Amino acid sequence: MPTETIPDAGPARAPEKVRFTGVTKRFGDHTVLDGLDLAVAPGERVTLIGPSGSGKTTILRLLMTLERVTDGVVHLDGEPFSHMPSGTKGALVPADERYLAPRRRRIGMVFQQFNLFPHMSVLANVTEAPRHVLGLGADEAGARARDLLGLVGLDGMEDAHPTRLSGGQQQRVAIARALAMRPDLLLLDEVTSALDPELVAEVLDVLRDVAAGTDITMLCVTHEMGFARDISDRILMFDGGRVLESGPPAELLDDPGHERTRAFLRSIR
Repeated sequence: MPTETIPDAGPARAPEKVRFTGVTKRFGDHTVLDGLDLAVAPGERVTLIGPSGSGKTTILRLLMTLERVTDGVVHLDGEPFSHMPSGTKGALVPADERYLAPRRRRIGMVFQQFNLFPHMSVLANVTEAPRHVLGLGADEAGARARDLLGLVGLDGMEDAHPTRLSGGQQQRVAIARALAMRPDLLLLDEVTSALDPELVAEVLDVLRDVAAGTDITMLCVTHEMGFARDISDRILMFDGGRVLESGPPAELLDDPGHERTRAFLRSIR
């Protein structure tokens, strides 16, 4: 089994929420991420932009362990995440499911598609994972679910089924479901791309409220530049599996330093 050597960490410092160190992801001969180095601080809101196929969603999928890295190491809260310590001092091996499971619970993700259980009520969709994964009792899980449904503007919809909801309402249920697991890292993958244009604003408003009212670290892939401007501490422009440039929203969106970024922003406005 391949191993990685843990580099000298140097002086002690507060752990980053997420760190990608030399991460490469290949699918056959196609390189999607190319030696990526990326750090996200606790509580930071980082938005990833760029053309389709530039590697943005792959970053989220690696953090959800839906994909595995080809080379390099992903760290979570200062500890190896994509890998785990081996019996050899200073060496890492690819993480197994037993190592990953408790660490993955810190991460919530909202996908492009809602992926709700159509045969379950809204309340059951939100309480299912907290009860069976976190081991919460029915009363505690239900109370938290009702609070979160209130947060996303779905008071009184607990008994409805997803087929009776609009796309925007279903995506708001999906956001409540992700938050019900009490993650400290929330991944958002083009959460409005499956919605009709008139429903986009209601979902983005909910996410703005989540960003304003919590200290959850957020890593977001979006083509909604107004939303990116509102919630982000930092925006990263991706192209060809690498970070082309990064900066605060006002800097990167209003005065990008790279022609490729300017061309991309023109193409989506």
